[in-house]
Amino acid sequence: MDYDIVKSLLIALALGFAIGMQRSLSYLRKEEASFAGSRTFALIALAGYLSGWLGSEVPGFVPVVTGGVIVLLALSYALKVLRQERWGMTTQMAALLTFALGLMIRYGWVEYAVFVGVLVILLLEIKPRLRQLERHIAPRDIQAVILLLVMSFVILPMLPDRMIGPGRLFNPYQTWLMAVIIAGISFVGYLAVKFLGAKHGVLLTGAAGGLISSTAVSISLSKMYDRSRELRDNYAAGIAIACTFMYLRVLFEAFVIHPRLAWNLTPAYLGAALTGLLFVAWLYRHSTRAEIRVEDPAITRNPLQLSEAIKFGLLFGVIYGAIAFVQGRYGDVGVYLVSFFSGLTDVDAITLSLSELTRSGKLEAWPAMTGIVIASVTNSLVKLGIVYWLGGTRLGWRVAQFFLLTLGTMALGLRIGGMWL
Repeated sequence: MDYDIVKSLLIALALGFAIGMQRSLSYLRKEEASFAGSRTFALIALAGYLSGWLGSEVPGFVPVVTGGVIVLLALSYALKVLRQERWGMTTQMAALLTFALGLMIRYGWVEYAVFVGVLVILLLEIKPRLRQLERHIAPRDIQAVILLLVMSFVILPMLPDRMIGPGRLFNPYQTWLMAVIIAGISFVGYLAVKFLGAKHGVLLTGAAGGLISSTAVSISLSKMYDRSRELRDNYAAGIAIACTFMYLRVLFEAFVIHPRLAWNLTPAYLGAALTGLLFVAWLYRHSTRAEIRVEDPAITRNPLQLSEAIKFGLLFGVIYGAIAFVQGRYGDVGVYLVSFFSGLTDVDAITLSLSELTRSGKLEAWPAMTGIVIASVTNSLVKLGIVYWLGGTRLGWRVAQFFLLTLGTMALGLRIGGMWL
């Protein structure tokens, strides 16, 4: 007896049995009858395996057996519709896939069959969570996903990947690519806020909102604090974790464009993020237990809009061109000035611009790293000013402590990253 054949037969049976067990348990939870359980699915997998085995000796055997299985599954579906008036065909499709998995194992694709089998079980098991997800999705969210796909796979490939315009300072492809990257990050943050944030309070809202706009989170929570001043540490923690995620977002953006530069920035930004998380944990321990719902449209609205993508693309193009222009005339000082003024409103555009200029060899790593840190510090000081203005001195001082720790760590990390050059 061939050990390998016995082993593959047992794998086919185990996969079929596991898929069938999931279907049986699913129907038991709903107290409904199923046309096939663990044993039937195991036999379907075995039928797939044996049809592949015999098909090597009998030409046309596999198509005939496959057709027979499809007919039987179609009949079972028709009976279910007629007798139970249920229209779902998930179990029938799972059975057909189980037959195909038996064939795959017979043909030697054991690892792929196991991988696909696990995916099938996972998809079958997450149905309740998918239903919950579907109830939260609005038509505008579907439109946003379509827009992101169009931006990524229709518009982007059509754009020329070369410098054009006066002074050859504008690259349409790179500019739109940066807009797509930021749109994707912001959309992930929006989904996190939509499905987690408002329900689970200020910390999750702040963390997810930090992927969209930490400035918007700072404004929103500072205004809310003015109405609930006894929850100072709660709101300070929300602002702090939003800014912490801003540090991680900057590091991720640099990694996407220029991994080597991101590696050099890691001590600064990862160090700042870890310090920020420790401070947030300390604030959380000293905060008052309270249910805080954040419903500010600046955080919860869908950020993925064509107008926003165009605005960011134009901002990136202007900053990219400005850096290339002033760096050639004023050296690194010009880069730092552009970084400072860019950081007054946004960190993403300057981060992507400096990363791209370094990747293309137009700028050295050290001025790029310093420029990104300058923009981050400037943007952080702007947010601190907003918190003081809208939330008052008590909240402002708490947030100032956060920035003193994280920005101090960032400055130290910048020196360490510079030593790696």
